[in-house]
Amino acid sequence: MIHLFLNGAAASAGGGLTYLRNVIPQLARRGDVRATVVVDETLRREFQETSNVSFVNFVFSSNSALRFVQEQTRLGLLIARSGADVLISAGNFALRNSPVPQILLSRNSLYTSQDFYRDLRQRRNYGLFLDTWLRGVVARKSIHWADRTVAPSHAFAQELGRWAHHTIITIQHGFDADAFFSDTAPLPEHARRLLTPHEGAIRLLFVSHYNYYRNFETLLRAIPILRNRLAPRKVEVVFTCKFRSGENPGTYSSDRVAQLIEESDVTSSVVELGAVPYSKLHHVYRACDVYVTPAYAESFAHPLVEAMASGLPIVASDTSVHREICGPAALYFSCFSPEELADAVVSATAERESERLSEEGLRRAKMYSWEVHVSKLLGLAEELLEQKKVENRQADIKE
Repeated sequence: MIHLFLNGAAASAGGGLTYLRNVIPQLARRGDVRATVVVDETLRREFQETSNVSFVNFVFSSNSALRFVQEQTRLGLLIARSGADVLISAGNFALRNSPVPQILLSRNSLYTSQDFYRDLRQRRNYGLFLDTWLRGVVARKSIHWADRTVAPSHAFAQELGRWAHHTIITIQHGFDADAFFSDTAPLPEHARRLLTPHEGAIRLLFVSHYNYYRNFETLLRAIPILRNRLAPRKVEVVFTCKFRSGENPGTYSSDRVAQLIEESDVTSSVVELGAVPYSKLHHVYRACDVYVTPAYAESFAHPLVEAMASGLPIVASDTSVHREICGPAALYFSCFSPEELADAVVSATAERESERLSEEGLRRAKMYSWEVHVSKLLGLAEELLEQKKVENRQADIKE
């Protein structure tokens, strides 16, 4: 039985949390693996220890720089004490001197995104520009520190490989329909009230906490165009965040978007749900008509698979990652063109095209499996262990 040490301490929002919420239960179901896991205490409360999955009670700093120092100076001792065979670093940064073979999971597309750096310059957010660049330096070094680096999509693996001048392995992220749709309890009352159907309305959905790289502005600028194109039908766009400072994770300022909403006179078309518990997201998908993402930087995009599994037609910005994940189950538009976005939404709402996209999406969602993802990850860990054994034997022979 292989023993993994999974370091997920850096996961605090978005895809990182989705990953751990799906992978840890998969590990708990297997009889061929033991796992020691480090996660944030808030996330830790979502899991119960099992016979083969245990959690390390170690409090890391909420400051990312301090947490990195703690990991580099103290994590190795925790790994050695656990008796683990392989380290899986799930937060983009590797351990510089791991006591065991290490697999790095790299999924942050911002470090390689020229669009993101350009966006920050336009916003004059030079502090975040410098912070991202410095993190990128460490992330690139981490790829060389690890024994293997894994990306969640082929498109991002290629981009990462060019950036780091290193071989990157692709193990696509998964989806577990049974788990995703299992919670039948209704949404909280305030969310149900906001999602009350309006006869004849077209309701678009974008699932994301607020940040810059998801490109909210392009979607918001498309709303007046859509209202004209789809009149007299009402248009609503549902967001799983709020455009008020202090109500979203991270340091991204939503003031610019809030101003755009007011100046564009689209307040009546914007529904700010705020954060929705992951277990209840399926209710939100099923209350909407089309899923839209204008993001310009992604490494996998879990909501696309969730939307496909929910039967929603998809309109997505034309990126290599989105095309890989959705294939023919989406209509695509140029990332920064609200006019093309509106054209695609109008096409996606036509009855015949809507049915085609929905059917394609339901089929395509079945391609993604967390069980397959974990099996491939374990296969890679076993390969590293076997390689280590061979190297040890060769060293013994030389002596």
